[in-house]
Amino acid sequence: MRTPVSDAALDQLFRAARTHRSWTGEPVSDVLLAAVYDLAKMAPTSGNCSPMRVVFVRSPEAKARLAPALDPGNVEQTMSAPVTAIIAHDMEFYELMPRLNTPKSRGWFAGKPAIIEENAFRNGSLQGAYLILAARALGLDCGPMSGFSRAKVDAEFFPDGRWRSNFLCNLGYGDGRRLRPRAPRLDFEEACRIL
Repeated sequence: MRTPVSDAALDQLFRAARTHRSWTGEPVSDVLLAAVYDLAKMAPTSGNCSPMRVVFVRSPEAKARLAPALDPGNVEQTMSAPVTAIIAHDMEFYELMPRLNTPKSRGWFAGKPAIIEENAFRNGSLQGAYLILAARALGLDCGPMSGFSRAKVDAEFFPDGRWRSNFLCNLGYGDGRRLRPRAPRLDFEEACRIL
């Protein structure tokens, strides 16, 4: 039987973790971004399909390309974040399935657009959540958001249409002085059933 992680770890990942909108300005290294991905990639996806793709937007030039796609309320927090991850999914993820699963696994998806779309989005979303947890586990704060134009991001960063954006996540070291009060959550009885 496995031992539960410590309360300190649970606090860092969930209970004390917050969505950050302001940042200290401390940089995030390439090594740390790679470590975040290397941790997140280990979590499960259907058939190990692994469709998530990530573009880490850090340079002023890349941030300027991203800015026009942001909702007005998300511009300041995104421009000031050390890194903004565009969490996307690869609509041709199945081409790598023979390496990730079995040679026949490509056929589970190839030529089946509805199945491709459903699995790319679902599993890419799962992997995006894993990326948030991996970032928190490695000491980063996160500011995930959906307030942006997917069409504009895709046109700017993924013009060939193979990758499609899902959500954005600012990464860095949050300035806790500007945190909003934590919003309420649903109780177990409101959100769950045991049958």
